[in-house]
Amino acid sequence: MAKTVYLDFNATAPIRPEVVTAMVTMMERGGNPSSVHQAGRTARNRVEEARASLAHLVGCKAQEIIFTSGGTEANNFALSSFRDRPLFISAGEHDSVLAAAGQAFRLPIKSDGLLDLAALETQLGKAGEGALVSVMYANNETGVIQPIAEIATCVHDKGGLLHCDAIQAAGKIPLNFSELGVDMMSVSAHKFGGPQGIGALVVRDGLAVPPLLKGGGQELGRRAGTENVAGIVGMGVDAL
Repeated sequence: MAKTVYLDFNATAPIRPEVVTAMVTMMERGGNPSSVHQAGRTARNRVEEARASLAHLVGCKAQEIIFTSGGTEANNFALSSFRDRPLFISAGEHDSVLAAAGQAFRLPIKSDGLLDLAALETQLGKAGEGALVSVMYANNETGVIQPIAEIATCVHDKGGLLHCDAIQAAGKIPLNFSELGVDMMSVSAHKFGGPQGIGALVVRDGLAVPPLLKGGGQELGRRAGTENVAGIVGMGVDAL
């Protein structure tokens, strides 16, 4: 019988065995990280350890991470947080950005797959106020890597904010949120060997975003709801 060779890591990377082990152990232990008893405190510690691990992987502060249900939620969270600003996205974005962006202006892509920076500067100048721009770091279809730091400088010079969909970049190429200079960045665990159904939006320290979900105040009040502890733990192990 021929052995099947799996090559579609851009769709999802096979989950690592150590991730499965850590998740099963966490599920067996249980505990709500919002509870003050021992099981709750243990769960909280595991969540915060995973947050620190992910922060180390993507080059940000632990408190800048908001755990989400995945990359699509993270992208939607970012784009919905500043509805009062003009929105610009590149024409080569993932469907989760294209659909969430609605009637946003599509910035042109050059023949080499890179964002047309001259067009970006022109459109930002026409906006007349601080815009929100969303650009994918690494394209899941073409592999093109955008000059995000350069784009961030251009956007900030015009008083705008930059969101970066780094879902295909995390765990595959060097990624440093602080050095890129972006304001928000989306990542997803299953793209680099973690579980499906868990991701994160990294939000620059000091940038206020309205809560995605309201309720118990989890994730520093930015996304309510009991955390997916096993998924978060799995993502943390994956980030090591």
